Amino acid sequence: MKTCQQIFSAFCVFLMLVPAGHAQAPVPGAQPPELPQLEEGVGPWYRATAPYRGREVRPINLANSGRLDQLVRAGIIYLSLQDAIAAAIENNIDIEVQRYGPLLAELDLRRARAGGLIRGVTSNIFGGQQNFGATAGGAGTGAVQTNQSLNQFLGTQIPSLDPVITSTVSWAHRSQPQSNTIATGVSALVTEIGQANFGVQQGFLTGTNVSMNFNNPFIDQNAFRNDLNPTRSPFLQLQMTQRLLQGFGLAVNRRNIRIAGNNIRVADLTLRNQIITTVADVTRLYWDLVSFNEEVGVRRQALALAQRLYEDNKKQVEIGTLAPIEIVRAEAEVAAREQELTTAETNVLQQETLLKNSISRTGNFSPQVADARIVPTDRIRIPATEPVEPIQDLVGRALENRPELQQSRLNIDNARINLTGLKNALLPSIDAFVDLRNNSLAGQINTQTGPPGSPLLPRNPDQFFVGSYTTALGQIFRRNFPDYAFGAQLNIPLRNRAAQADFANAQLTVRQNELQFQRQSNGIRVEVQNSLIALQQARARHRAAEKSRQLAEQTLDAEQKKYQLGASSIFFVIQAQRDVANAQFAEVQALTAYARARVQLEVATGTVLERNNISIEEAKAGRISFAPTPIPNNR
Repeated sequence: MKTCQQIFSAFCVFLMLVPAGHAQAPVPGAQPPELPQLEEGVGPWYRATAPYRGREVRPINLANSGRLDQLVRAGIIYLSLQDAIAAAIENNIDIEVQRYGPLLAELDLRRARAGGLIRGVTSNIFGGQQNFGATAGGAGTGAVQTNQSLNQFLGTQIPSLDPVITSTVSWAHRSQPQSNTIATGVSALVTEIGQANFGVQQGFLTGTNVSMNFNNPFIDQNAFRNDLNPTRSPFLQLQMTQRLLQGFGLAVNRRNIRIAGNNIRVADLTLRNQIITTVADVTRLYWDLVSFNEEVGVRRQALALAQRLYEDNKKQVEIGTLAPIEIVRAEAEVAAREQELTTAETNVLQQETLLKNSISRTGNFSPQVADARIVPTDRIRIPATEPVEPIQDLVGRALENRPELQQSRLNIDNARINLTGLKNALLPSIDAFVDLRNNSLAGQINTQTGPPGSPLLPRNPDQFFVGSYTTALGQIFRRNFPDYAFGAQLNIPLRNRAAQADFANAQLTVRQNELQFQRQSNGIRVEVQNSLIALQQARARHRAAEKSRQLAEQTLDAEQKKYQLGASSIFFVIQAQRDVANAQFAEVQALTAYARARVQLEVATGTVLERNNISIEEAKAGRISFAPTPIPNNR
């Protein structure tokens, strides 16, 4: 029996020595680029106090990457679409904000591995379609949100997995009047009590809590009838509690660790979604800037035609072949074209400001960026033929690639993991406990005497107890006075309505999220379908606009020839000029609509980064490897 007791005691001590980190399997997840680092130090004292030092986070960096400096030439930023995307990935503030998400999620995992509550992550992103006009199917792109922040406070409590050292050192002086002096021999018992107690406790993922305490009480009294005074009675105590129903098992106690591991992937997908959104936004901004520059060219050409007509009319009025009112008519047309040109040029300035803000960390606060003009080096090209791909393949690619859909799957998985804790909380609580304690007693023979006239008491204490502190320690480790206790504690709620309501509520929330996930999937299918239709419509629109522009140019040429021969009037010439300008502007708008439809289809199918040859790993790190595009020779 004694051998079994020793084996069991050694097993309990071994459990206490096993770190909490060894009790769970590693959780897969994306590794963050950099976690907060502890300040470097040397020496055993620094290493011993390292867990109690704050980890300093590196300050934010508002300096732009060197790519922008390489693109600026004489106050002009020669910008290709590829360079605009690369500069945005390296410098965009929205992406930089989301890069902290995986770091926060990793720290949340550390909290979960210590048995603490997790803070959760957010899947909200900045920018997106709302800044550029709504598109059909956009309602299906939001991530399914779960109430995991609330649910982790419900259900079975998770034990603390980090070991804790406890210590109590105290001294007390007590004076107690005595109604009976037979036991103490004095009418006022004066006691000095000192203690130096130490202990260590730790919880485990199995639902086990182990604590070991070493208490050292010291008592000195004025009771002259005590055989020993002062006395020391240290004891060593090992306590272990094992939850047998509620709170039992790895599945219940590891749920926050699993959720935190999933949250790392959610934060990583949020960063990916932000990169995709920003790349799509910058692409739209870039093509809009190209469109506005093309509009400036159209407006300038219209102004040149109006000015040439004005000069021709002025000459004809001077020689008397044309009525003076035609000069006024031509002047009005010049003023209208000048106003349109001014609007087009200011639109370019506004679009440049938006694009600069997307590709720079400080936006227009940097004088080098604010004062520079952007010259886009790419043009919108419509291929002769569109690649034909079945709609089923496009939808399948979207369902596979869209980050928000993957986030929704993980959030639903987290909600199901939370169900384990809420379901376990329905069970009664049965806790088995074991208490092992080794007692001791040692002290010096009491030399105090009673009041004058009191008889001398014989001092014949057992010599086994006479001694110093080492005598008491010997008794402890020889286990001369052991205590044993074991048992179980049972708590059975009679109605258990709160736990049942929590579990039912969590199940309803999971079902609700599953329906929202299906709605999100349906919305993505609609978005892909509508984006493909919009691309086809934009292509047809451009074809019609191109034909209309050719017809308007030929009509203007014919009208000018007729006017020179006297077979037409200035009114029809001006009208033909307006038709040409409108047709050219419509063609520019059709090109822009095609470019935006192409981007939207890439967003809908989740292929934005692939289409632009962007490595997701480089994008997450904020360092794009390819060099800036060389400036064209014709610039």
